[in-house]
Order: sequence, then structure tokens, then C-alpha cells
Amino acid sequence: MEFSMRDRRLAVSPIVRRASVGMLAAVAIVSLGACSKIAGTGGLGGLNETYQSGYVPPPNAVEQVPVGASREQVQIVLGSPSTTAEYDGEVYYYISQTRKRPVAFMNRKVVDQKILAVYFNKKNEVEKVANYGIQDGKIFDYVSQTTPTSGKDQGFLEQVLTGTVGMGSNPFGT
Repeated sequence: MEFSMRDRRLAVSPIVRRASVGMLAAVAIVSLGACSKIAGTGGLGGLNETYQSGYVPPPNAVEQVPVGASREQVQIVLGSPSTTAEYDGEVYYYISQTRKRPVAFMNRKVVDQKILAVYFNKKNEVEKVANYGIQDGKIFDYVSQTTPTSGKDQGFLEQVLTGTVGMGSNPFGT
């Protein structure tokens, strides 16, 4: 009795067929899992997702904007600011936020906020660059390694970094 090609394919045992389908499903699940934003493991269910929103500066961006640089150079290196203000010269603010959540069904929690501020003088040249964040509950400039004590934009920085802009605990509304 002769078997055709079709008959041989059908002659595969059910165990081999189930194992093949199982392997195919495992490969599909692993490849789909690579598309998610999982930053690490831990927490309930083994997930710990990290989300970046707002301005995420390129590496060494602050070093590429020295004092004396033109407004055009700042826009080429850093792009358009999140917002601007006028305090004895224009100020560009680049605002970013990092949020985490342990598992998909929980709310995201703000874990870090930063404001990169570029101050211009009347000649439209960079006068100062500051990278503000919260350290030990106070506003801290990571560029000069100081805690600013006063300034015309102090109220704005406090509102954004502490979440008291009138939108609850999250100044970005999401």
C-alpha cells in the first residue's frame, strides 16, 4: 500500500501536533511581550512599567547649550520649549515627568519631574541654564547643585514641581 504526500502529513501523531501548536503559541506570546514598555520586574504580578512624558532631553543636551549661545542654537539642540515666560529676558521651560505603576490595573504614580530652564538676556543669548527637580522636598538645580532661594520664576517652578497648579497631584492632567 502506497502513501501519498497528503497521507503522510495526516499521519503525524496528535502529540506532535499539540506540541507544535504549543510552541507556536509560546513564540507568539514572547514576541508580543517584547512590544510592551516593561522597564523591570517586581511588584504584584511581576510588572513595573515606567512612562516618560513631556520633554525628554537628548544625551549631553545641557552641555551643548553653553552660556552665550544664541536662541536659534538652543532651538536646534533642544527643540521647541514646553512653555515660555518673560522675566527680565525670555525663559524657555522644557518640562518632563516620569510615572510608574506596579501593575496594569493600578494608577500611575509620579516619581520624578524635571524642568530644564534656559534663561536669555536682552541680546537673546543664553545667560543661565538650570535643570530643576525636587530633592529632599525642596526645589533643586542639578546644574549648579544649589537650592534656589528666590527668583521671579520661583512660584511657577513650585507649582509645576509640587503639583499645585490646580489640577490635583498631577500637573500634566493624566
